Amino acid sequence: MGTANPNFNLISSENVEGMNVYDSTGNKIGSVDHLMIDKVSGNVRYAVLSFGGVLGLGHSHYPLPWNAIKYDTNSEGFVTNVTADQLKDAPEFSDDSWTDREWETRWHQHFRAEPYWTEQGTRGQSQSQMYPPTSEGM
Repeated sequence: MGTANPNFNLISSENVEGMNVYDSTGNKIGSVDHLMIDKVSGNVRYAVLSFGGVLGLGHSHYPLPWNAIKYDTNSEGFVTNVTADQLKDAPEFSDDSWTDREWETRWHQHFRAEPYWTEQGTRGQSQSQMYPPTSEGM
């Protein structure tokens, strides 16, 4: 069972799932369905947002880059500069998208988020070792 303490910076992933996500004006745009974690670094890379639908039917999943959301203690949820319209207009997503670096690049550009693979501290591996260049980058 997950636990949360408002005076401590760690939170169980169990408590993150279902947490509301708000746009910068305070409107709820969805909730966290689950997290995607980089197996090599151990860092969270995406919060997969459940968006739309009624009573759990007809909703869609949109993986928001983890660096595009921030926890807000006042709302006890996440806040993002991403809007509901940006979610609706996002590049098409499918389970196969995870293996397509070009899709990930477009996705990060769409949400104006820095791609995680450009971050420092990848446990001694260079970007080219972890992520071979795409056909566009050759």
